[in-house]
Amino acid sequence: MDFQGTLFAEARQQDAFERTTLTRGAWVDVCRGWLSEPDEVFATLVRDVPWRAERRQMYDRVVDVPRRVHTYFEDEPLPHPALSTARDALSAHYADELGEPFVTAGCCYYRDGRDSVAWHGDRIGRGRMHDTMVAIVSVGDPRGLALRPRGGGPSISVEMGHGDLLVMGGSCQRTWEHAVPKVAGAGPRLSVQFRPRNVF
Repeated sequence: MDFQGTLFAEARQQDAFERTTLTRGAWVDVCRGWLSEPDEVFATLVRDVPWRAERRQMYDRVVDVPRRVHTYFEDEPLPHPALSTARDALSAHYADELGEPFVTAGCCYYRDGRDSVAWHGDRIGRGRMHDTMVAIVSVGDPRGLALRPRGGGPSISVEMGHGDLLVMGGSCQRTWEHAVPKVAGAGPRLSVQFRPRNVF
């Protein structure tokens, strides 16, 4: 099977990527059904990723972060070959705009609708001062990714379905925030966030 061809034949066409221009130089691209065989990728990630719980300080106590996480750093093998192919295809597609490859893969496991992530931007490292990109592949139950301008303003929500791709680019990490809110009745969902070097 020509996995590279079947996975990205249509997605490589520019019109398969729906770009929404936000404010202050930010934008998002969405490509529906971008990842082929998302069922297999989902099952492999659940089974093989060494998921860990995180804890964080909140006011006067330390609380559990309501999701599971793991990061594959540069040159570490990814848990499924489709993810390596996806990272290479994204690097090729955005080469002119980004000017460098995607090298890391942060994985998040939202076990049900109670798992979530609060408003934030990926602003550690170069993302704090420079335009960059974060590409998110979603598998599992659909969940909404909410975005809002930093400092206030109307928010938008993009539902990410099984195998969908969303790319945040331009100034998005500095001038906008994103979150995965809690919802009632959601099943498990996994996201893989591809980032360039020194963007967290």
